[in-house]
Amino acid sequence: MLNFFLIIIGLSLLILGGNWLLKAAVALSLRLDIPKIVIGMTVVSFATSAPELIVSIKAALDGYPDLALGNVVGSNIANLGLVLAITVILGSIEVRKSFYTTDWPVMMVASLLFVGFIYFDGTLQRYEGIGMVVMLFVFLVYLLRFQKTAVVDEMPEDDILLPLYKTVLFLGIGGTALWGGSELLINGAVGLASTFGVSDRIIGMTIVSIGTSIPELAASIIAVLKKEKAISLGNLIGSNIFNLLAVLGITS
Repeated sequence: MLNFFLIIIGLSLLILGGNWLLKAAVALSLRLDIPKIVIGMTVVSFATSAPELIVSIKAALDGYPDLALGNVVGSNIANLGLVLAITVILGSIEVRKSFYTTDWPVMMVASLLFVGFIYFDGTLQRYEGIGMVVMLFVFLVYLLRFQKTAVVDEMPEDDILLPLYKTVLFLGIGGTALWGGSELLINGAVGLASTFGVSDRIIGMTIVSIGTSIPELAASIIAVLKKEKAISLGNLIGSNIFNLLAVLGITS
């Protein structure tokens, strides 16, 4: 019972912390006069994937690499099998041309790269992680050069400049909530795995990964209910690319 409580509280802190961090990151970027195209590709991407990133880093540092790996793989599966499925059931989604020319091919290459790295020795080495981060950088440069319109469309609409004190407050609270939430979530997940006699990777691919995908699911449902443009297939694929190249790359 305690483990379930820790998981619920941890996920709640992760969701709230990610939202606060996103608001603060966008506001800070606007205050520094960083172009929206750069904000959309870097700041927003990192902030919206903060739960997966923080949980995986914390799990790896605490000595639970299987939990970190399961979180990323399970989150990618949840994005397509859960978030996309519910979005399509509730309403239609937009499929941009960039999905066929960029997003899907890059995700497949990133997935094959990941499988290739772990196929022979079952581990991700540091130099392999560096290679994945470099690939992400190349992908971002490509987006900046050829996909500016698509990235600007993904910027949040509520990009009103916040007062400086609110920006600092949201940044501090968001970062603290993310780290504290990841601590509670990992402790609860490891305890649950021990109680039921399953591996950390299984818990990471199920409870943890679905929990860290809640922000994407909530945003998708809200967009459909408000009859706004739902999360596009390209956005979900882009999230998977970021999880594979950034989260796994940095964690390794």
